[in-house]
Order: sequence, then structure tokens, then C-alpha cells
Amino acid sequence: MATTQMSLEGVERQPLRAFTEKAYLEYSMYVILDRALPAIGDGLKPVQRRIIYAMSELGLSAVSKHKKSARTVGDVIGKFHPHGDSACYEAMVLMAQPFAYRYTIVDGQGNWGSQDDPKSFAAMRYTEAKLTRYAEVLLKELGEGTTEWVPNFDGTMEEPTVLPARMPNLLLNGTTGIAVGMATDIPPHNLREVANACIHLLEEPEATTRALMKFVKGPDLPTGAEIISPRSDLVDFYEKGTGSFKARATYVMEDDCIVIEALPWQTSGSKVLEQIAEQMRAKKLPMVEDLRDESDHENPTRLVIVPKGRKVDVEQLMAHLFATTDLERNYRVNLNVIGLDGRPKVMGLREILSEWLKFRIGTVRRRLEWRLDKVTRRLHILDGLLVAYLNLDEVIRIIRREDEPKPVLMKRFSLSEEQAEAILETKLRHLAKLEEMKIRGEQAELAAERDELQSILGSEKKLRKLVSDELTADAEKYGDARRSKIVEREAAQAIDETALIANEPVTVVLSAGGWVRAAKGHEIDPRSLQYKTGDQYQGAARGMSLQQAVFLDTTGRTYCMPAHSLPSARGLGEPLSGRLNPPDGARFTGVMMGADESLWLVMSDAGYGFTVRFKDLVTDRKAGKAVLNVPENSYAIAPAFVPSEKALVCIAIVDADGENGRLLAFPVSEVPEMPKGKGNKLFNIPTQLAKERAEIVIGAAVVEPGGSLIIYNDDRSKTYSFSELKEYQGSRAQRGSVITRGWRKVTRVESGN
Repeated sequence: MATTQMSLEGVERQPLRAFTEKAYLEYSMYVILDRALPAIGDGLKPVQRRIIYAMSELGLSAVSKHKKSARTVGDVIGKFHPHGDSACYEAMVLMAQPFAYRYTIVDGQGNWGSQDDPKSFAAMRYTEAKLTRYAEVLLKELGEGTTEWVPNFDGTMEEPTVLPARMPNLLLNGTTGIAVGMATDIPPHNLREVANACIHLLEEPEATTRALMKFVKGPDLPTGAEIISPRSDLVDFYEKGTGSFKARATYVMEDDCIVIEALPWQTSGSKVLEQIAEQMRAKKLPMVEDLRDESDHENPTRLVIVPKGRKVDVEQLMAHLFATTDLERNYRVNLNVIGLDGRPKVMGLREILSEWLKFRIGTVRRRLEWRLDKVTRRLHILDGLLVAYLNLDEVIRIIRREDEPKPVLMKRFSLSEEQAEAILETKLRHLAKLEEMKIRGEQAELAAERDELQSILGSEKKLRKLVSDELTADAEKYGDARRSKIVEREAAQAIDETALIANEPVTVVLSAGGWVRAAKGHEIDPRSLQYKTGDQYQGAARGMSLQQAVFLDTTGRTYCMPAHSLPSARGLGEPLSGRLNPPDGARFTGVMMGADESLWLVMSDAGYGFTVRFKDLVTDRKAGKAVLNVPENSYAIAPAFVPSEKALVCIAIVDADGENGRLLAFPVSEVPEMPKGKGNKLFNIPTQLAKERAEIVIGAAVVEPGGSLIIYNDDRSKTYSFSELKEYQGSRAQRGSVITRGWRKVTRVESGN
């Protein structure tokens, strides 16, 4: 059977590493240059430029009727931009949203989204669009020889490489974009301010950034709001090209209500209300009574905050909201653009304006040269027509008698081919005597225009003056007043959470299953509360709502949570494991509350322990703090509060069979105080019994004189007065005495009043 061999002739072979590196670099440059970063000339990305050009080709000027957006998108992706229609439409929508663009380029009709939800716009088959008057700034000089033209993606037509912008649209509308390894974040600015800065730079080419900032005060956001950053921050990013600034919502007082009238750029009013409402639900804003959204077509932003009474400090409340919600936002600035050399670069304000003016002067020069060429050609044609009118009879005779009149006319009257062609195309009705007067009049006008054009093109000073005059006229025609006031303010400070919450008595209750809750007051009996099926009471601590509740787990680690943040005891509470990160298999044994210097007894069921100050138990780590080092195969038991130096430590142990329970009481002064560690032996459990867990400490309590000890056998309890504990009293690390018959199976111990 014959086999065929595939020829590899003409196939390039290269290492995979080299191929992938080259392919990735090419892709990166495509994303940077043709998708993500704007050109300095017109401030547009390719998709935006193609949308605007396609709309102009469809005749969708500001004075025309709106047409379906799908018509525009179809033209864009079919002729110039072969990408997804949804991405193209989103780019078109962005240019139509007055809350996104400082100077909108597309005039939309229908649902084009809202500030609350910019992506809530209707599908392109429903909306209609045309260009705004501002679009003239970008398109007005397009057909006047001002730009280079390149073939579209399939080579069937041409498209402009850049639009001949009459204003630095890059700064006016700003843009954001993420490329490979770089990004751009350019905020919008005021047209009149930028135009004045350009005019000043034309007059003073050596002007500094600080001099230009006398005109460009700072960004000018479409939604208004205030820019509150210090001037030094603005100077910093205008000089370096990178930095940040802060914007803050503005508000007024109406009938004792706070009315927010302007939000920071790219901020949703509904999200702000959600953020405030969430704080109200968490009881972090007790001074706010109600929220309302009264925004409508006439008032795009009108959020009403109703304080509780007239005694509320409105400035303090708003400072808190500025610090904790999107009513104040920080914006990154990264003036990264594609320069005239086709390379991306981070530029400062002066460099951007200088580079754009270079582009603008070049554009105007090309426009004037294009017009001069047209005027010169027309004058040339008029010279020929005038010759024809002065020799009309002879011209008519040649046309009537000659088979090829053009060469004869050219030879007879020393005409060019263009002049002869113009004579031959002249209609009979234009042979009237008045036409000669019109030609001479047009010649005079065009000759004057030619001289003016040549004068401007021959003088750099006149050319810059023309650019300056055009900037002045456009600023008057398209400009408006600044929307964002620049007011340097101090950074907003959130109100201390503890200042918003009443400091009242609470009882924190912990269940055996690790569920926690807090009840108001100290009178509640934690055992009387309802628990989940299979769960039961584990421990409780009494303190104040502004104190920390400290939880101890079986591994000897402590964890902290503010008491006021715990769920109400009206319900079953919530699991601590949802807020904390204890080790796998660990259980919570007890809860503590008290003053920083209060003393607590912590120990393991192997009989080792120590006393520790409450302040040494506190931590802010969710994973907890290692306090008690428990021996291998042992666990930490519930902690006990130490009320006084004269108290007795009462430790109860049980054996594996639950028959030989023992109790030992000894002075608390014999227990060492430590910040952390294993501690000393407090109860003598023989090593072998401890290893086999044949005996374990079931509980410990500290009883002060006049108090009592309560031991539990499941639901039964027995109380020992302080004097009755003398028969069990001994020294630390002894074996203690056997508990009264019938109470040897101890399940827990605690001190009584």
C-alpha cells in the first residue's frame, strides 16, 4: 500500500517558548493600543471612535432624528469593529449617560440606565440615538484633510486613525481602562478651564504645572459633589500623572431633614441607602429615624435622612456617614495615554496639554493646507473660465467645429487640462454676461483668502493665535460652569461605635454546642432559656454591654467579641464558629467578662492551672490567643472568677466509673498568677490515671467567705456553705476528700452567692 509523505517545505520551525512569547507580546500590544488606552489626540479608544464615525456616516447629527441604536451597532461591527455587539453597545451607552460622561457624545432616547444602576439600560432594539452638539468638537473638521485614513478590517473601506478634535477630549470626559500590565484612570474636567489652560500654554510655552492649575482647578465630576482633597494632592498627580483625590456628597437642611443633593461620581444612591440602613439594623445609627429616596426626573439625586430630634449633631452624623459609606469616595488617577509617537506613557497635566496642542496645531496646519490647495485649484479654474468668457465666440467656434476640442482649447489659450475640462463642462445658461462679474468677484474673495492662508501658514505666531481664537470660540459655545466645587476639608471620622450604644448591664449566655446570645440585665436565669434540641446551658457571664466577652475553648485558646454585638437572648443566638476560627474539634467551655484587672482561674482537666488577669485574655484575632497550655490528651475546663484573695479554690474530680468523686478546697493565694502557660499542679491526679483519663477534673469554682459551692449531678444540685467546705480543705496539689455518697457523680460545679 502506497504511503504519502507530507512536505514540510516552507514551514517555519521555532521553539515553543519563542513562539508563545512573541504571540503574547503581540496580544499585549493589541490590548494596549487598540482596546484599553485612549489616544491623546481625540481622547478616544478605537471602539468609541468607530461608533462616533459610524453615526456621522449615518447622518445622525445633533439636528437629525434619532435612529435605532441597533442600526448604529450593526454598522460599527459590520464595517469597522468586528467584535461583540453587547460590548459595542455598552461603549455607546456609556457615551450617552450624563452621570458617566461630563460632556455626553451620544444623545439617547429611551432607557439608557440610571445612576443607581448604570447597566439597567434597555436592549439596543428599543433605544434610539443620535450625536450631541458636543460631537461637533470631534467631527467638524473630519473631511478637511486633517487626519490619516486606513483600511478597515476587511479592506473594503477606510476609517480615520484619529478624529480631529478641536478640544482635549481626553481630559474633558476622562476614561478608564485595563490593559496588559498597565491601566489608565483619567477623571473628567471642565471644558472652559481646560481651554483657558491651553490658551495660556500657547501664550506661555514654558508655563509650569502650578501655573496651569490657576485655570484647571481640579477634576469636574458629572454628578457634582465636592472635591475635598488638599491642593497638594491635586498638584501631586497633575505633576506626576499618578495619585488620587477624594470626592464627597453635598447636602442641605430642609425642615430638620438632611437632603443629599449630589453624590460622588460612579456612586449609586440606592447602595448608599442600603449602607445606611444596614447600620441602622445593626443599631449603629440610633440618631437616625428614617430614610427616604425622593429622587425623580427633575431631581436625579434627592436622598432624605431624618434625624431623631433636633438635638442630633448633624455635622457629626454626616462625618460618620462620609467615613462609613460611599457618600465619600477615593478616586485613583493614572494619566496613562497613547502619545503622538504611538507609545503608551504616563504624563502630567502640562505634558498632556503640550502634546495635545502639538496635535492641534498640526491638525489646523493640515486643515489650512488642504483649504489652500482647494482655493489655489479653484483660482486656477477661474482663470481658465475668465479666458473663456473674454474669448467666448472663439471658444464656441472651437467647440462646434473640432472633434476633440480640449487639446485645441489648451493650445489656443495656453490652458491646463483642468481649465479646459471646466470650460467644456460649463452649461449654456452660465454664458450670460453677469457670470463674468461673478467670476471676478469670486476671484477677488479667493485671492484674499489665499493670501490670508499663506500668511498664517508662514507664521508660527499667527498659527498659534488662530488655534487660541478657535479654543476661545469653542469654549464659549460648548462650555459650561463647574459642577464640582473644590473645598479642602478634613478627613471624615466615623463615630466611635461605643459612643452610639448605651452602656447597660447584660448577661452573656453560652451553650454546650457553642451558641451564644446576650440578655439585657443581670436578673435573668440562663438555665431557664430555651436551647436547641440536643443542646444545653454551658456557662454565663455578667457585665456591661460595652465590655468584651472572652470565650475559652478546650485547647486553652481565648477569643473576644464585644457584648453589644452578640444576638439577643430572645432567640436561640448564633454559633460562635460563624464569627471565630477555633481549631478543628475544639469546643467552647466558658465565657468571662470583667474589668481589666479582674482575676480568673483557668485550668485543664489534668489538674494544672493558674490565675490570669482579664486584660491578658483579650485578643482581636479571630483565631484566638493561646493562654493555657493543656497537657496531651487533656482539655481546658470552664474558667472561674476569683472574687477575693480570701476565697477558696474548689476543684471536683470524677473517675471513669463516676463512683469516686473527690473535692478539694484550698486558698486561692496558693495558685500562681501567670499571663499564660501550663500552670502548676492544682489537684493531684496520678500520672497513669491522667494518661488513661481514668480521673479528670470536672469543674472548678472559687468561693469567697459568705458564699457557697453548688455541685450538680445532671439536674440535681447540692449546696455547700463556706463553713461546710472545711471538711474538704487542704493544700494545693493534694487528693482531696471523697464527696458525700450519692453525689459522687458530679457533672459541674459553680459558686453561689
